[in-house]
Amino acid sequence: MASPIQIKLQELSDEYQKLNKELQETVLARQKLEAQKQENIGVQKEFEKLKDDEQIYKLVGPVLLKQDKMDAENTVKGRLEFITKEITRLEGVIKETQGKIEKKRTEIIQVQTSAQAGGAPQAVKA
Repeated sequence: MASPIQIKLQELSDEYQKLNKELQETVLARQKLEAQKQENIGVQKEFEKLKDDEQIYKLVGPVLLKQDKMDAENTVKGRLEFITKEITRLEGVIKETQGKIEKKRTEIIQVQTSAQAGGAPQAVKA
């Protein structure tokens, strides 16, 4: 039968792995948003090169639809604002998760240290 210290360490380890997985998923989501942001910045630069009388078409499924330049520019601008806000939000989530991971790591070390010292695990609040 596993000792209480081993059980506690296993629980902490599972939580630590879960936090690391969350961090990886959040970083991946941020990378995708960054790629979308760069793509939209490229589109915005292309719009700047266009003359006012040139046509803009939007791909909707298999069909190209004519779109007003002002509408297209506003759509891209709105997308960029949304993406930028979402990146900022995810950066906050990443920092928060990194803090949780560090606390969990400290808690694991404390339990391991107390186990090696032969004492009971100290209660640490996360």
